[in-house]
Amino acid sequence: MNKRIRIAIGVVLIALVVTTVWLWATAGRESTDDAQVDAHVTPISTRVGGMVLDVPVKENQQVDAGAVLAVVDPRDYQVALAKAQAELATAEADASAARVNIPITSTATAGNVSNARGGVEQAQAGIETAQRGVDAANARLATAQAREREAEANAVRTAKDVERFKMLLSKDEISQQQYDAAVAAADAARASSDSAKSQVAEAQAGISVAQSQLMQARAGSTQASAQLQTAQTGPEQVAAQRARAASADARVLQQRAAVQQAELNLQYATVKAPVKGIVSKKTVEVGQVVQPGQPLMTIIPLEEVWVTANFKETQLESMRSGQPATIEVDAYGGREFKAHVESLAAATGSRFSLLPPENATGNFVKVVQRVPVRIVIDQKQDAEQLLRPGMSVTAKVYTATRQ
Repeated sequence: MNKRIRIAIGVVLIALVVTTVWLWATAGRESTDDAQVDAHVTPISTRVGGMVLDVPVKENQQVDAGAVLAVVDPRDYQVALAKAQAELATAEADASAARVNIPITSTATAGNVSNARGGVEQAQAGIETAQRGVDAANARLATAQAREREAEANAVRTAKDVERFKMLLSKDEISQQQYDAAVAAADAARASSDSAKSQVAEAQAGISVAQSQLMQARAGSTQASAQLQTAQTGPEQVAAQRARAASADARVLQQRAAVQQAELNLQYATVKAPVKGIVSKKTVEVGQVVQPGQPLMTIIPLEEVWVTANFKETQLESMRSGQPATIEVDAYGGREFKAHVESLAAATGSRFSLLPPENATGNFVKVVQRVPVRIVIDQKQDAEQLLRPGMSVTAKVYTATRQ
């Protein structure tokens, strides 16, 4: 056997040995260098606007949950809280007064109904009395007119007697005494007639007074009836007062909500860290005027990091949650960390892209897709918190039992 054949046989044997060793070494595991460290990124923004008075943290500073990150000028919100509290006190006072007025209104309306009914009855009695007065005045007028007619008849008769007695006196047929008596009777008759006329005028005046009293009594009855109708609306007045009380109570609830909102706004003026982590991407400075919702900084909790490894879909046949894994971090010269598979994504990475592929349109070219696999670092493997989101790593998942 010549030398060349021996060399060729040796190369083939070496290749077979290397291939066998490589297949043995890689059996039962899948690896990818399309992987990076991930972590929760917590954006911090302000919920109220105003001038920033203090920023007690620096870039890349470690902060605990609840630490003060920024302070917005709270004076406007203190004034708003004081105003809301004053309006709440006013609303509570109005509600208390409205509730007190309910029994007062109920009692007052009941009393008004009783008084109004009494007034109506009194007015009716007054009308009856005034009517009787009118009737009496008419009767007195009729009597006075009759007496007037009688007195005038007597005056006419006695005047004629005087004329006759005067003629008889001139003939000396009667005595002077008889004539004087006739004259005196005539004077008395005229006086009686004048008195009767005065009584008629007085009776007529009495009728006017009685009719005026009757009109007043009727007007009083109308007014009393109107008052009774108004008083009978008492239930509606009580219902209206209850409605005003309910409205006042609702106003109290509204003002309490306004006070709570003002208290929250005052609390929001102090921006605090929701989680423990590292301050990153700080954009806020003292004196800056910020608006609600404006980003101030980001906090990254390094206590909880994981690796997102994008394996080819052809590598997932035997991959399951809970399988052991290792990651090699490029930043630390390939330092290895122990980990395990936590979960596999529900879809390939292309499905989460802004423009997912539409294979049903145009020409189709089959492309092997990648599926994100979440790999969690084992406990205490990163006690120094060396891993940072975005670092490139090489992930290996041991799909067989041996490692």
